[in-house]
Order: sequence, then C-alpha cells, then structure tokens
Amino acid sequence: MDLRGRAVLSVKRLQVLLMLFHTMVRIMAEQEVENLSGLSTNPEKDIFVVRENGTTCLMAEFAAKFIVPYDVWASNYVDLITEQADISLTRGAEVKGRCGLNESELQVFWVDRAYALKMLFVKESHNTSKGLEATWRLSKVQFVYDSSEKTHFKDAVAARKYTANSHHLSALVTPAGKSYECQAQQTISLASSDPQKTVTMILSAVHIQPFDIISDFVFSEGSVWYPGKNQTSGCGILGPELPLVHLFPGEMGKSDHRLILKV
Repeated sequence: MDLRGRAVLSVKRLQVLLMLFHTMVRIMAEQEVENLSGLSTNPEKDIFVVRENGTTCLMAEFAAKFIVPYDVWASNYVDLITEQADISLTRGAEVKGRCGLNESELQVFWVDRAYALKMLFVKESHNTSKGLEATWRLSKVQFVYDSSEKTHFKDAVAARKYTANSHHLSALVTPAGKSYECQAQQTISLASSDPQKTVTMILSAVHIQPFDIISDFVFSEGSVWYPGKNQTSGCGILGPELPLVHLFPGEMGKSDHRLILKV
C-alpha cells in the first residue's frame, strides 16, 4: 500500500475512533444521574440530579401523584365501570436524564419499570418591550403505566401498558438562569392511549432548574411562586427569591463537601 493509501486509511480509522469516543462520552453523560430523595425530610418528595462532564446540569425536587382511571367488569360481567388508581412517585426510583443548550430531559422509572415519567424542558428567547428575554418552561410530560401491575390496579380490563401525554403544554415558565419553586399543588392533564381516559398528574413541593446551573448541586436563586389571592391551588404570584440548596466546604479546609438541604 502506498503512502497516500495508508494516510487515507489512518484518517478513516481516526474518524471511527472519534465517533466511538463521542458516543461513549454521550452515553456516560446520560448515566451521570443521582437520586438524592433520601436526603429530604419530606417522605413524599423526590430529589433528582443530572450531571454531565462532572457538573450538575439539571436539578429537580418535587412530589408527584397520578390519578389514573381504568375499567373493570361490573358484578354482572356485562357492563364496565370505571375505577381509579392513585399512583405516587416513590423513593428509590431509577432516574435518567440528558442536558442540552436549549432542551433538557428527566426520566424516572419505578416499581420495576411498571411506571415511567418523562419531563421535557425547553429554553426559548422572545422579543419583548424590554428587548430579547429568555425563559425556560416544562414543554412536555409523558407518563407510561402498566395496568397489569397489581399494587395499584385491581382486575383491570385489557390490562397492559398505556401512554399518557400532555398536549401543547407550557408550564413552570421561569426566567432563564433562575430556578422555579412552588409549594402549592399544580395539576397537569394527560391524554391516555386508553380510549376516553384522562390521567391527572399532581405536582407539589416543586423546585426545578433544568438549565444554567452555575454551582454543583446548588440551585440558582429562584423565582418563588405562591397561590394567587383568589387561587386555591397552583402558583400565580412571584415571591421573594430564596435559594433552597447550599453546598458547604468541608471542615478545616478539607476538600470534602457536605450537601445541606433546607426542606
């Protein structure tokens, strides 16, 4: 083989190696996730952290419950009646995630993957009277549930996995560089693949930041929301800024750190 042919072969080999390297880096980045729910004194609240390249890029704290209607046979075994399953996101859930410049995603699985939650966040820029302003929002929610799972579903008809999706969702809208915090309950309706069924997702004790995290394991100063004057649930009034999580250096100048959460 002449020198030119060897050079071309070397370049191709290098390209393949680079592709493999980038693929491995991407996979490793997706796997840098942590479930820190055990650090919360609220047994219903979960804490998830997604890290890429050794740096926190998404943090989420919330309690979540899903109200799922499903059909069972009536006592005459002719008619169908609708029952309701109340499914809470439990501690010890498996978590995955990815971060991007303008799009981030959190995925959570529990009860042997009988249930799966996917939350997609986007960051956008808009022209306003004050100029170009950037915000982020929750743009999509997907909930997969298996009605053959016996803990929450009792004798479900056509028991199998179903998928429930949000429709044209724009929730938790927050200025870029800020975290979103709201203690009040918020509901999101999800259209199920189970015909004529709507799943209700109830979020509470929410503190989320999917972009622009400056310090590892630390929320940026947040936009804290409270129920409006005439609201019984949901968040509609912006309150004072309050960082929730702080990272303190180790004692006596040691390099270790302690994660302190105010909950």
